[in-house]
Amino acid sequence: QVQLVESGGGLVQPGGSLRLSCVASGYRFSMYDMRWYRQTPGKERELVAHIRADYPIADYADSVKGRFTIFRDNAKNTLYLQMNSLTLEDTAVYYCNVPALKYWGQGTQVTVSA
Repeated sequence: QVQLVESGGGLVQPGGSLRLSCVASGYRFSMYDMRWYRQTPGKERELVAHIRADYPIADYADSVKGRFTIFRDNAKNTLYLQMNSLTLEDTAVYYCNVPALKYWGQGTQVTVSA
């Protein structure tokens, strides 16, 4: 059974940093591309970052390029999202996703507020 468990969200001031984690189980983590999405109320889920199975090739949404870094530790079956220089617009629930398997985690709330 595929499971994705996100953690690391919280409340942070503008300009601050957070690191999200997503622990995967139930499939061969190292063989699949992974993604981070985010969603705010009333809006569609937005693709934030994508990392290939053959790490370290990654792509980012323009809105986070240069501030966020997606990376993975295949030995730990864990996906990460390092978020720096956070702005109010980064407030959202963040989800990890296995696009090929169409599985989602439960999400972790990130709130950027002064």
